[in-house]
Amino acid sequence: MTTETLTERPARSTLFDGLTKYIPIGATVALLIVMYLGGIANFKNFDSAQVIAGLFIDYAPLLVIAVGMTFVILSGGIDLSVGSVMAFSTMACAWLTVDAGISAPLAMVLVLAFGTLWGLLIGAVIHYFNVQPFIATLVGLFLFRGLTLQISDTDVSMREVDFWQWGMTHVEFGGKVRDGGFWLPYLSFVAFAVVIVAFVILHYTRFGRGVYAIGGSEQSALLMGLPVARTKIGVYAVSGFCASLAGVLAAFATKSANPLANVGAELDAIAAVVIGGTLLTGGAGFVLGTVAGVMVWGLLNTLIAFHGGLSSWWARIVMGVLLLAFILLQRVLARSGEKRRT
Repeated sequence: MTTETLTERPARSTLFDGLTKYIPIGATVALLIVMYLGGIANFKNFDSAQVIAGLFIDYAPLLVIAVGMTFVILSGGIDLSVGSVMAFSTMACAWLTVDAGISAPLAMVLVLAFGTLWGLLIGAVIHYFNVQPFIATLVGLFLFRGLTLQISDTDVSMREVDFWQWGMTHVEFGGKVRDGGFWLPYLSFVAFAVVIVAFVILHYTRFGRGVYAIGGSEQSALLMGLPVARTKIGVYAVSGFCASLAGVLAAFATKSANPLANVGAELDAIAAVVIGGTLLTGGAGFVLGTVAGVMVWGLLNTLIAFHGGLSSWWARIVMGVLLLAFILLQRVLARSGEKRRT
């Protein structure tokens, strides 16, 4: 075997590994295109611009939660508390503004601060006490769902508080919907802002590079001198902030708080992140892939709504099948990479 052959093989392997990480997100985009074209072919008015815009209205809170979950999964962790934190945040907004008489902007700041502090706390527990993320965040899932029900076991309306009208105030693009235009509320722009900020942080900051490094190998990150403790705690703070922000967006969208809302939202977020191409083991993925994953979930529900004859539970059945398929795809790609390196 010549020296040239030895040098060519690592180069080709590195090139292939570099392209491999784009295969899952490529599959997600292809799936989106197929679903959309199938909807256009089978349902009248499915090609309306408002159909796509509706995904970023109805699923704006889920998108925000999924962005926070992307940070956690990229670092090799998991956060099962986000759905309960979101429900608690919405209920806290209602209680603070309706019952406690606190101004709505101050209530919103308090809720966001609380969610961030919860993330810092649970991140510190995971790192310093070496508790598995699954167990530590499971505590939050039960704790905040119980606290939400302690505040109120029935719906609480916020319609009389003017501040909560702001989120659904909308901007029209291209005229009226009947003329081919579409509209988006302010809360959708908040979700877009979260995606943009997350993209910049993950790809252009030391913190973001640390998240990828820790997800790839925490021991290697330690040897490289990266701030592992600060980064691991930080990703859970980001997740807690995003979960509480999603609760605030839900308050804007519904102008009410339901103590049993968002049950299973954490699983929807995890599914969206994985289908968006992020490895469950951490170290590889894209926040824009998470956006595509949320769109898959939203478009699937939209197709079922247009059909009219199927139960909404079919969306979860199909999502489960897709999730399994993407996990298997990740394993196949990982094994092929290992074989090439050996």
